Amino acid sequence: MSTDDVTLDVLREARETVRSSPLGVINTPMIPWCQTTLPLSVSCNVHIKLENMQKTSFKIRGVANQFSRRPSGGHFVTISAGNYGKSFAYASKHYGSKGKVVMPETAPESRATLIQTFGVEVERVPTSSLMSAVNRCVQEDNMTFLHSYDDLDLIAGHALGLEVLEAVSDPDVVVVCCGGGGLLAGVAAAIKLSGCDTTRIYGVEPEGCTMYQSFIEKKPVWMDTHSIASGLAPPSAGRLPFELCRLYVDQIVLVSDDEIKAAVSALYRAGLVVEPSGSAAFAALVNDKIPDLEGKTVVCILSGGNVGKDELANFPD
Repeated sequence: MSTDDVTLDVLREARETVRSSPLGVINTPMIPWCQTTLPLSVSCNVHIKLENMQKTSFKIRGVANQFSRRPSGGHFVTISAGNYGKSFAYASKHYGSKGKVVMPETAPESRATLIQTFGVEVERVPTSSLMSAVNRCVQEDNMTFLHSYDDLDLIAGHALGLEVLEAVSDPDVVVVCCGGGGLLAGVAAAIKLSGCDTTRIYGVEPEGCTMYQSFIEKKPVWMDTHSIASGLAPPSAGRLPFELCRLYVDQIVLVSDDEIKAAVSALYRAGLVVEPSGSAAFAALVNDKIPDLEGKTVVCILSGGNVGKDELANFPD
């Protein structure tokens, strides 16, 4: 599994697989920022990709491609703070597969409950014990590990950059939330391999997380991470996503938890329900973390809508 395996043909094939998937993946809307009540201090032409409206979560694209290439009725285990787990559970039920999601204890209880409604088992463990729990399932219960971000089929399924280019053919800047890097890698590869050589692509993650530090150390690093955006705080960046991001992503930008909280609230006031992990790219834009935007055409991807009423009560008005 190397960057050479991620070609435009592979991404296009995955897009067709995802579009025709029985899991009901939708082509999510792209709306001009100027048609919302959202604040913006820079004079530029921003388009918002509403991936938060995707069925189950934005991860359903990658999951649709993963499950299409694996036998029905399998017994799979994965790690997720919520989004991937929800899509994994939905796909498991559809394909008649048995599944288990190992979740960090920091993930909201409501996410675990939601995943269990699809008939998938949930085990909550400390973040430092996630892989050991998975290894136990693989060795003792003969389960197959499906990775939630470091997987070629998943990354190819996340190539919604192709969908972005259908709406905005030659963006100057694309801003994407980054956790383990699967979504960012898929979007960036799709845009760059489609010939948009001058498009600048930024990944955004919370302070103290892994892809930023991996860029500094020039290798995927493991870290003890904590953020209100739990979906963007995995214990490590994925190896293949890291290599793809090094090739195609201009910079990893950091936002604080307070900036993410304010972003969730601002989006909600504008009628958009976006979880903390899906709001980081927006937070980077409104807090002027992305350089040289004046007069540019910008795409901002809102990548997750899994936030319950109990969580929203904790955000500022």
